[in-house]
Amino acid sequence: MNPSNTWRLLLVIGIVIGSLLLMLFISPIAQDPAYHAFADTRTYITIPNFLNVASNSFFLLVGLAGMRFCWQANLEHTRLAWLVFFAGVTLVSVGSSYYHWHPDNTTLVWDRLPMTIAFMGMFVALLSEYIDVRLAPRLLAPALLLGLASVLYWVWMQDLRFYVWVQFFPLLTIPLVMWLFKSRYTHQWLLLVALSWYVLAKVFEVTDRVIFAMTQGLVGGHALKHLLAAAGCLAILRMLQQRNIQAAT
Repeated sequence: MNPSNTWRLLLVIGIVIGSLLLMLFISPIAQDPAYHAFADTRTYITIPNFLNVASNSFFLLVGLAGMRFCWQANLEHTRLAWLVFFAGVTLVSVGSSYYHWHPDNTTLVWDRLPMTIAFMGMFVALLSEYIDVRLAPRLLAPALLLGLASVLYWVWMQDLRFYVWVQFFPLLTIPLVMWLFKSRYTHQWLLLVALSWYVLAKVFEVTDRVIFAMTQGLVGGHALKHLLAAAGCLAILRMLQQRNIQAAT
């Protein structure tokens, strides 16, 4: 790593550790039982909550396409991390479908576990590409364990604080890392596109019933959330497919 980037790295490390410690001073966050009360509960072809279940097919398509690309492409040190990201996206399609078939806290575990795999895989890949290529093989396993532990902590302690951190902190850190460090690759603007799609997906998630009412019962916000989040994953795949190494300046 360039010595001139040392202070930037220390800043990122400080923010990571500081934000994690900050979670200790926040009151425990319990799972809201109303979270499982989705607007669209219609059953089609014997599948309950059909659109919320079927919309997960977009994660499956993007995830499989991404895994195939990562397996064939030369992604250097970050290949495994990107492969883990798309494997997580693929597993989200299974876990989220299982959850929406019968929404409760027990099935929600299998929705959230693969999400942490995807978040951590992407975060480690980007840290490696922006900061130091040696980070990926060193951080991937600990990051995955941290993500999985955040879900288990919620299950055992009924406290979502660390899962919330795992889900949102990597996404909030991406723009900072992009600002502080320079990537070797082109098409990095697609990362911001992906982030924008995901932010919009979260908006549709919290306005599930509003969207269902606005569309006169055609579709709920949660099903559209799946589509928008999958679009964000697709933007990342397009970035990997189209990028080139930038010429030295």
